[in-house]
Amino acid sequence: QVQLVESGGGSVQAGGSLRLSCAASGRTFDRYRMGWFRTTSVKEKDFVATIHANGGHALYTASVEGRFTISRDNAANRVYLQMNDLKLEDSGVYYCARYRPGENFYMSTAYDVWGQGTQVTVTV
Repeated sequence: QVQLVESGGGSVQAGGSLRLSCAASGRTFDRYRMGWFRTTSVKEKDFVATIHANGGHALYTASVEGRFTISRDNAANRVYLQMNDLKLEDSGVYYCARYRPGENFYMSTAYDVWGQGTQVTVTV
C-alpha cells in the first residue's frame, strides 16, 4: 500500500518562499508521474504542477508558472514543490498525488493515491 506524506507547509508573508516535500513509501515510486494539487477557498483539489516519472516534462498551471518548481528525487522517493514569490491567493492545503495513466493529468480524478495535505498560509 503506497502512502504519501506531505510536509513543509506553514505561514509566510507575501513574496516569501516555501518548499513542500512529499515522501512516498513503497518501491515503485519511480514508475509514476506525480502531481501537486491545492484546495483553496474557491476551488477544491485544483491542479498546480506535475512531473514525469523520470523527472522531466514538468507542467504548471498558469498562475504559478515562473514562481513554482516541481522536482523529484527518485532515489529518496520524494517529490518537491519549491514555491517562490508567494501570493495571498496561493494559500490553501497542498496535496501530492500519484498519477494513474488514462486520464488527463490536469484532472484530480486521474490520481489514485493522495497524501493528507499540508497547509500553506500566505499573509500580508
